[in-house]
Amino acid sequence: MPFFAQLTRRGRQMNIGLKTRLDLMFAPFRRQLAGFDAVPQLAILGLVSGIVTGLVIVLFRLAIEIPLALMLPGSSSENFEGISTIARLSFPLCGALFIGILLFRLKVHLRKVGVTHVLERLGYHQGHISWRNGVLQFIVGAATVISGQSAGREGPAVHLGATVSSLLGQWAALPNNSIRMLVGCGTAAAISASFNTPLAGIIFAMEVVLMEYTIVGFTPIILAAVSAAVVTQFFYGNEPAFLVPDIAFQSLAELPLILAATLPLALAACVFNQTVLTTSRHFQGPILSRLMLAGLLTGLAGIAFPEIMGVGYDSVNTALLGGYAAPVLLTLGLAKLFVTSISIGLGMPSGIIGPTLFIGACLGGALGMVAQALMPAAASDAGFYALLGMGAMMGAVLQAPLAAIIAIIELTRTSNIMLPTMIIIIVTGLLTRNLFRQKPIFIALLQAQGLDYRFEPLTQALRRISVAAIMERRFIRTKAEHSLEEAHALLKNSPVWILIEDQNGPVSLMPAVDLSRYLELLDEENRGSDDALLSEEIEGTQIEPEPSEHADLQASAGTDDTEEAQVNIRVNLLKIPAQRRDLAPLHIQATLEEALAVLRASNVEALYVQRTSAPMIKPIIGIVTHTDIVNYYSSK
Repeated sequence: MPFFAQLTRRGRQMNIGLKTRLDLMFAPFRRQLAGFDAVPQLAILGLVSGIVTGLVIVLFRLAIEIPLALMLPGSSSENFEGISTIARLSFPLCGALFIGILLFRLKVHLRKVGVTHVLERLGYHQGHISWRNGVLQFIVGAATVISGQSAGREGPAVHLGATVSSLLGQWAALPNNSIRMLVGCGTAAAISASFNTPLAGIIFAMEVVLMEYTIVGFTPIILAAVSAAVVTQFFYGNEPAFLVPDIAFQSLAELPLILAATLPLALAACVFNQTVLTTSRHFQGPILSRLMLAGLLTGLAGIAFPEIMGVGYDSVNTALLGGYAAPVLLTLGLAKLFVTSISIGLGMPSGIIGPTLFIGACLGGALGMVAQALMPAAASDAGFYALLGMGAMMGAVLQAPLAAIIAIIELTRTSNIMLPTMIIIIVTGLLTRNLFRQKPIFIALLQAQGLDYRFEPLTQALRRISVAAIMERRFIRTKAEHSLEEAHALLKNSPVWILIEDQNGPVSLMPAVDLSRYLELLDEENRGSDDALLSEEIEGTQIEPEPSEHADLQASAGTDDTEEAQVNIRVNLLKIPAQRRDLAPLHIQATLEEALAVLRASNVEALYVQRTSAPMIKPIIGIVTHTDIVNYYSSK
């Protein structure tokens, strides 16, 4: 054998051996994670997910900040105001061309990025995210910000955190319910690392991505958010993302002004969502032409309003500090709103969270200046309203009020504004959802793609449990036909199920108790026949003295000895009276939701659970029926 062929063969053997050793090492860990209450194991996963995600987010931020610091004047990563008019137009166009060519060469399903893609993978693929989409997100996420597109880095960060955490679970072949939890951990860690707001990351992951609050889920997600915050603080320090001035709620007399601000902010959130959806619905041309149009729009707007280019956190800081006049704030807010929403609708892989904070800060600051003009004695500073506007826009667009409230409180690091923050975010969200009939932007985008994302309580409950937690391991695999002695031997170890196989694999499933009853009846009939073979019908099955092709039992007719006749009796498990079930295969990683989907799609009554121990080797390790799933859920 040639040297390289031998080397390749040895390498494959080593890989198989390594995989086998890893499978053995992780097997107990996986079994513990199959249930819903594996808190210590989930805590370990959350800690690892947070550390890895924190490192990836730091790398992503450096990939954006270093090129921008070299390209923009003053060694600033956000000083698009300092570049020439030609550069403001050419940067977005060149970036759109690069991203468009990259996406044009990919298939449609490989182009999907952002929080919407994470939700899709959770809803339809149990949190399995491809590394290819993660690499694409890293490249296009950095390219959109570097080229000055009206974009945010938090959406790409969520995708990256969810991807690396999902890949961690896939590499360890963990149950899908654990991979789903890892995606939540990666989301929380990404938000925590981006804003230095670990609590907001926790709530965002559970409110927007996982869409549920569970006691068990809090532990790993908290550890993920905290560990990611520690990693990013090691590199960037403990400073928050925004420079928030010392602000406070003046008095209860200001509440009418705050309530009055909710209607225009809710209207702005409605316009943002509808512009995204309308643009995506009516512009269905080639991806390259759509992105070039988005780049041209951003470049033209950037000529007049360079503040909207890039992430724009420097402009948010200026709005919080009261550095803009009311007309400028209103103009910047509206420009950012339309440029961002149209660009996203055209297919630009931009983040949504950052732009909503920008829009809210500008529109809130403008409303604050109007309030000061109307009631100078009662109204707070414009920065106070800018901060409230940030929370209101984020909560209304995402329909995530609790995440928005926690984010504002963490950003200010003060509880003095808790009351007005809760009021403006809740009322704005109610107006957006009930008066303007708006859905969360990520869910609306999924439904625009024809995906009916489901998050009903029953579905969520079934997603938390792996089939390994309820599958029956007491079963025996056997062929269909046996001697009477072999049939008795099948019941020796008290199996619950008998899996009947032929040369092509499993063909039917029967309860072991049915075979036991049949053999008991047969023994009773044999004891009642002293000097002749059985000739009567048993349970609708005729025992013939001569072998018959259609008989369930066959006996030899060459002797009058009953014991010898019993030895020659043949039992066919596919023909004796029993409640046999059709069945289909299922992988050990599947959740109960997936098991129900396979049962419905295959129109079967039971599933045999397999695991992959080596290529082309899939041993059967358990049995799951529809009744098992119903009984488990009912008992909980």
